[in-house]
Parts: sequence; structure tokens; C-alpha cells
Amino acid sequence: MDRTLAADLARLPDLLDATRRAATAALETLDARPVVPAATAPAAPHDPEPLPEHGTGAAAALAAFQERWTPRLSASAGPRYLGFVTGGATPAALAGDWLTAAHDQNSNSALDGGGQDLERETVGWLRDLFGLSAAHTGTFVSGATMSNTTGLAIAREWLGERAGVSPAEDGVAALGPVRILSAAPHSSIAKALSVLGLGRNSLVRVPTLPGREAVDPAALDRALADTPGPAVVVANAGTVNTVDFDDLPAVAALKARHDFWLHTDAAFGAFAALSPAHAHLAAGLDASDSLCVDLHKWLNVPYDSAVQFTRRQDLQARVFQNSAAYLGPLGDHPDLVHLTPENSHRLRALAAWFTLRAYGREGHREIVERDIACARVLGERLTADPAFRLLAPVRLNVVCFTLAEDPTPARLAALREAASAEVFVTPTHYAGTPALRAAFSNWRTTQADAHRAAEALRTAARETA
Repeated sequence: MDRTLAADLARLPDLLDATRRAATAALETLDARPVVPAATAPAAPHDPEPLPEHGTGAAAALAAFQERWTPRLSASAGPRYLGFVTGGATPAALAGDWLTAAHDQNSNSALDGGGQDLERETVGWLRDLFGLSAAHTGTFVSGATMSNTTGLAIAREWLGERAGVSPAEDGVAALGPVRILSAAPHSSIAKALSVLGLGRNSLVRVPTLPGREAVDPAALDRALADTPGPAVVVANAGTVNTVDFDDLPAVAALKARHDFWLHTDAAFGAFAALSPAHAHLAAGLDASDSLCVDLHKWLNVPYDSAVQFTRRQDLQARVFQNSAAYLGPLGDHPDLVHLTPENSHRLRALAAWFTLRAYGREGHREIVERDIACARVLGERLTADPAFRLLAPVRLNVVCFTLAEDPTPARLAALREAASAEVFVTPTHYAGTPALRAAFSNWRTTQADAHRAAEALRTAARETA
């Protein structure tokens, strides 16, 4: 064994303790650190150190990381990182993730099945959390993009089933032209269609309800009737800009007249089901043929983690089956290796298992409802400030807003940068207007953070006016 490696093995408990201290220090300073550090000199990211010929051990690597990289990392695990839709890691999820690395399982085969059983138990808990029936099976994947891609791959095979072909065997050309209908799809949908060979141009935009991002069911009805034959409908349960929800029961009811696969992108909107006051928004999730839920958002488990549900695991296995003697059989309960693009994945389910086991439905309901309340506080503060204008009502956990006067991308970028030490928000466009969006999904965030974010934005607006 390499001498340095052997020395690290001999003092592994000390090294893990040093790592624990570094992690604790990073988490204890979240509130005081800049949410996004000031940009470094332009040349810095392009001046990497060379690969060392002779290593100096884990302790030296930790010291180098602390010196070179820690100051440049954002406080994305903290309460005022409101860009994208970013959760943190609950204490239990963090513990689970550490143990995931320690046990280092590749839990895709029944030949070593403990991890598979843990994942299936966790999927069952999540199914219950979101009010899904036992008709849905689920599998962990890396994130919402992979969840949407997997769901649409199953939809592609369903289209083949309707046409008497198998795209998994015969190629996507056997399908001929296809239609994917959606009103306000997330960008990952077009990416998935490109990866799957269906093509971005197969995406047909359906009109939304006036002033909304939700699909107009009557317009969808007409679009489905325009070209008879099987289609795929991508519904939204929580759009990224304004957290608008399609009327899923109304969309599903159209199946009585049209033949289509219903894929629902509920990356973070599915968590509305946890709140009695907002559960109506997620009504009808169970009618989906496939469903995307992102867990490193509102479940607050570390990156990367999402789950993909479907009613047609048989088609899923037809797409992703892997023939090798050392891999488990297909059967009625196929091994996980036959259900996603990955032959290998870490035991992502363990962090989710830990946080669900530790805090239960009620603990996660409290996080969801607190984040919703924080979003409303920020929305109210911005509404009362003449420098800002809300572009949509605060339906759940996202505040979509812009400058009241001259909201150019350049001015909004300057505003974001001026406020970035205190709060991080991300740019967008809504109804043709350049805008910003603040998404609340972190377990640490309180109303004090919402007020602090509002004050930082107010100050930045005046400084950059």
C-alpha cells in the first residue's frame, strides 16, 4: 500500500474528526458568511494547480481545501440562498449522507440487496407523503432533470406500445412524428426530449389561462383533437416562476376523449400536499402515468436526490433493462439496475430515509408551511416598497418580482450583485418582463430571514438606482 495512504488509514478516526470540525465550522458560520462571495479575479478560475506527483495526505488536502476553496463557496446550505429552488440538509439528512459515503453501497442488485430494500421502503414513505396510490412504483435518480427524462422515456415506450413497435428495440424512428403537449414546461423537458431522440421540436406549447402559467384545459382539449392519435401531455404541479398548478383532475378527465400519457412535473410543487391549506393545489397527482419529484429541493436532503414514479414499471424495465449475468433478473419486481439509466448509483435513499424517519410527516409539513409563510412575508414587503413590483401572486414558496421602473436585465443584475452578500436570487423572464425570483425551500429559513432579505433588496435598489 502507498505509504501516505497507509498512514491515512492508520489515523482515519483523527482525519474524520478533523473533517467533522471543518464541516461544523462551515455550518456554524452560515448566517454570518456572504450568501454568495464576491467574484474573484477573472484569471483565478483558469489558473488551476498541477496534479501533485507525490501526495501529502488527507490532512494536507483538507488544509488546502480550507485555504483555496472554502472562501469561494456560497452559503447555499443557509437560510437566505433563495436562488433556483435550493433546499439544505436537515441534521438527520446530513447524518444519513455521511453514512452513505461511509458504507459506499451500489444498491442496484438483489445479489447485495440491503440497499435496494432500504430504497423501496423509502419510496413507499414518499408515496404516502405525496398521497399516491400503490399503483405507483418509484425509483431514486439524481435530480428533476433525470426524473423527467426517465418519465418521458417510459412515455416514449408507451407511444410505441400504442403503435405496435418498441422504441427501446427498434429505435425512436419507428414511432414517426410525436407530439408532446405542455403549457409552461420547465427547460428540463426540452432537454429530455433532445436526449431521448424525440426532439425539442416535438414540444407543442398549449395556451395558458389568462394571466397564468397554468394550462387552459379547453385549449388542451382542442390541441389533442387537432391531430388524432396517442400523445404525451406534460402537466405542471408548480411552475418554476410563479408556482402555478395545472388543474390535474381536469387534465386527467380529458383521457375519456383522448389517448395520451400524462407526465406531471411536480419537482417541488408535490410538497404542497403536506400542507392542509395548500393540498388542493396538488390534487390529482395520483392520476399521473409518470411523476417527477425533486428531493434536494423541499425534502432538504443533500444533492443529488430525486424520485421518479410511474404506473407502468413494466415499460420502464423494457427501456432500461440491462443484460448481464452478474445483474439481477427482471421478473415482476426488477432490480433497480433495470429501472434507470444508471448501472451504478450511491445509496441516495439513505439521506431521505434518515430525515423522514427522524422528523416524520409533521416535521416536514412544518418546514413547508414555514417556507410558505416566509415567501408571503417577502411578497408583502416588496409590494409595500415602491421600488418593486410583484409579477404574480405568491401562491406557494416563490416570489416573482421586478423593479417598478425600467426593469432591464442590466439593472436587475446590478441589484442582484449588490444584495448578494445578504440574499441570493436568480434572474428570469415572466410574461416578457425581465424579473427576479426568490424561492423559499430551506429548513433553516425563518421570517427574520425574509425580513433581512427584503431589507437587503430595498437597500440594493436604492444603491443601484
